[in-house]
Amino acid sequence: MKNFVLALALAAFATPALAAGNHAGGHAEKMAIGEPGDKAKATQTIRVTMKETDDGKMLFTPAVFNVRKGQTVKIAIKNAGTVDHEFVLDQEDKILEHKAVMEKFPEMEHDDPNSIRLPAGQSGEIVWKFTTDGQFKFACLIPGHYEAGMHGDVTVAGK
Repeated sequence: MKNFVLALALAAFATPALAAGNHAGGHAEKMAIGEPGDKAKATQTIRVTMKETDDGKMLFTPAVFNVRKGQTVKIAIKNAGTVDHEFVLDQEDKILEHKAVMEKFPEMEHDDPNSIRLPAGQSGEIVWKFTTDGQFKFACLIPGHYEAGMHGDVTVAGK
């Protein structure tokens, strides 16, 4: 989280030379939504597809999923679209803060366990342990994608 705050601070004062950088390791400590999970302990796989539609929308399928507090989940993500997309998992306020930074620095790359950026046709995964119940978000924060509909909801319910 400290590195993410640092990235926000740098974003406010950065020169264009920093715009293409990354904020590696920004979420090394536990986040409100949880923490990186152990793949061997995953009890469910959620398959998520990212794509664009002919009418200009961008979306995740499914756009809503539910998990249990304490559950470790493998999120298998496929970019079935024709452009790069991201999957970023976090609290809604953090998603919106990060979105604002991405609008200023669209080439920013991520190296965080709660996010992945995939080129068209590629697949990847996030393994996550959901430690807090509540409502959370996932989104593509590449400029314009969120506005085109590329965001979804995660509900984490008590055991």
